[in-house]
Amino acid sequence: MEQLGFEFAVAPKRLTKVSPARLATFADCPRRYRMSYLDRPTPTRTGPWAHSTLGAVVHNALRALFELPPERRTPVRAAALLSEQWQDGGFADAAQAAAYRERAKAWVMEYVEHNDVSDTPVGLERWVSAPVNPEPGKPASMIIEGRADRIDERDGELVVVDYKTGRRAPDEYEARASQALAMYAVASARTLRRPCNRVELHHLPTGTIAAAEHTDASLRRHLARAEETAEDLRAATDSLADGGDARELFPAQVGPRCAWCDFRPSCPEGQQAAPAAKSWELLAP
Repeated sequence: MEQLGFEFAVAPKRLTKVSPARLATFADCPRRYRMSYLDRPTPTRTGPWAHSTLGAVVHNALRALFELPPERRTPVRAAALLSEQWQDGGFADAAQAAAYRERAKAWVMEYVEHNDVSDTPVGLERWVSAPVNPEPGKPASMIIEGRADRIDERDGELVVVDYKTGRRAPDEYEARASQALAMYAVASARTLRRPCNRVELHHLPTGTIAAAEHTDASLRRHLARAEETAEDLRAATDSLADGGDARELFPAQVGPRCAWCDFRPSCPEGQQAAPAAKSWELLAP
């Protein structure tokens, strides 16, 4: 398949830089976006969340594993790296933290046992960036950028790999529907100058690998949606800079997720929307 025919020439106007994390935050709750990226000093946040700590530790251990020579990428070494990277932030107590440390060690050991880890990735926590326009032949309308967990090269093409440690195993639909993976695929192709259409979600707790093969059309659809969000984000940010009302431009999108929002202590609407979650409630069972 011929790789995307986007025009990568930079337009004379100022381009908005967007990452999957920024777009997802703004789409989920504009108030949280403002507090995360615009307000200075940063408003008061909650403490660490155990599920975030767990995910970061697993990511760091796997990155360290792939930085080793292939012959040293063993299950035992993966478990040792997990222990070296371990943190207790957000867990209920030392006993719960220890139990999840052992569980996570088993996850990475099984991952190494059941997957071929002999090939060295072309990117680990790799920053990728590209000026793009979803419509072929038009000047770039935004710059997409972000840090991909892992980028493999297989048969001359790139594959974007994202690690997951959440409660539910992903499926092909989730991999195909992920705007973040699609953006990483486009930016990786541009940055590393090789085709990139395949994206994968690797779920450590179950060993599930959910994969999807994108087409030029499906990647353009993702970029078109990203551009819509980016335009709304840019308009709100510019209006705020011109003296607009922050609460009106970046309204709180309240719902069940307010229970575990990082900025709950600084958001009265969120506090009223849902009772506070315990910092360990979102851990995979």
